[in-house]
Amino acid sequence: MPPESLLTVARVVKRFGGFRALDEVSFSLKAGEILGVVGPNGSGKTTAINVISGLYPADEGDVVFNGRSINRLSMSARAKLGINRTFQIPKPFKALTVSENIEVALHNIRPTRQLVDDPIAFVGLNEMRHRQAGSLNSGQQKLLDLARALAGAPQLLLVDELAAGMNPSELDVVAQKLRQVAESGVGMIVVEHLMGFVHQLADRVVVMNAGKEIFEGQLSEAAEDPTVIAVYLGG
Repeated sequence: MPPESLLTVARVVKRFGGFRALDEVSFSLKAGEILGVVGPNGSGKTTAINVISGLYPADEGDVVFNGRSINRLSMSARAKLGINRTFQIPKPFKALTVSENIEVALHNIRPTRQLVDDPIAFVGLNEMRHRQAGSLNSGQQKLLDLARALAGAPQLLLVDELAAGMNPSELDVVAQKLRQVAESGVGMIVVEHLMGFVHQLADRVVVMNAGKEIFEGQLSEAAEDPTVIAVYLGG
């Protein structure tokens, strides 16, 4: 029987020197669910994604994926298990074309299934597939980053501030595409500052502050929570 949760983050601590970037953070995610992770700058949102993806190891606690502890696994090993991500600042191979960037991603992961037929067309970059990645603007490079992540056919997709630099109509399209991915059974964690984008996507949210989760539930409920209000408005 498959585990009830696709991902469980259990009392995870991440230290940088004497600073606790994550302070016993816990949450879980089911297959096909979209979890928004929100909070002010420096609250630990991206650090949480970095620990889940394997960029940083957890210093304490456990990260469990499909019922298996993955704390000791490298980022590449986690990618092969089905965890992939986008980055806040994309770093494509700028001298390669858009298509070649996807080919590199496929070579490194070698997925055994196909999540979308054509990741480049899926994210709206079909007319740019033969252009060098370095010629794309920042929003297009973020879409290429998403296409690379989708090419690996992940079971868990970690999306780090994808919306920055996109206009409202582009965000509507991206939100629709991400919902479509989730409906195929992919669990998704979306770290984001734009609350409208989170509202379009997330089934529920975790609000973080100073390395701790201070709220978990519906975004509409978070907007009325006194602790969340105090963090965002300085009350």
